[in-house]
Amino acid sequence: MDRLAFNAAAAINEMRTARQMTTNELANVATPGFKRSFESAMLTLKVQGAGFESRLQPQAYSSDNINMKPGVIMKTGRNLDVAMDDQAVMGITAPNGELAFTRRGDLKLNGTGVLETGNGAIVRGQNGGPITIPPGFLIDIAKDGSIYATNPGQAEVAAPVLIDRILLRDSSQVNMERREDSFYRIVGKPNEDIPITGKLTTLTPQTLEGSNVNAMEVMVKLMDQSRTFEMQVNVIKQSKDVDESGGTMMRASS
Repeated sequence: MDRLAFNAAAAINEMRTARQMTTNELANVATPGFKRSFESAMLTLKVQGAGFESRLQPQAYSSDNINMKPGVIMKTGRNLDVAMDDQAVMGITAPNGELAFTRRGDLKLNGTGVLETGNGAIVRGQNGGPITIPPGFLIDIAKDGSIYATNPGQAEVAAPVLIDRILLRDSSQVNMERREDSFYRIVGKPNEDIPITGKLTTLTPQTLEGSNVNAMEVMVKLMDQSRTFEMQVNVIKQSKDVDESGGTMMRASS
């Protein structure tokens, strides 16, 4: 009965990835631009070793691939709020300095005037560098990601000045996965830019994209995973009871 117990224990361990994804989705239902993950695939592998290859173990496919289905668009009227159109993503500098991407559009200025996302990632400009806004200037973001700044004291006489353009890329032709810091990258290619296609990448100013996670579906999935976990634990307990019963019968017969 050890095979049954080991298989159940392996299933519990490998389903941990799926449970972590589900919990993460539930925690980010209200996060702007958050994208849910595709279902975690389970592979069945033969256990190698002496004897016949008669034992199979489940193994989770651990890559956290992103489902780029758009979320609900909400009008905010705030000049620094943007929502990426279609499957456009915004280039940012991750905490480790690498190029990464995001759909989160609640932008802000830090203490030095550098444009950041709501969770503190530096937004990259068209040439890959940070975007710095002059102190006290008013900001407008155009549909193509161009950032214009206006001096409030000269708003009547001076035209807005083009500061930079947000780095936007079309992710429809590549597969994106979630990094450990919650940002995106091309599957298996850290710090690599998305190839430029002929498709125009745009955003919608003064709006925010909500999460594409359905809270009700995620809660049902989490309850189903909890029931599956309980069933697998019961299998281990029952296999132990069967082994003990068999041992008792052997002692009685001797």
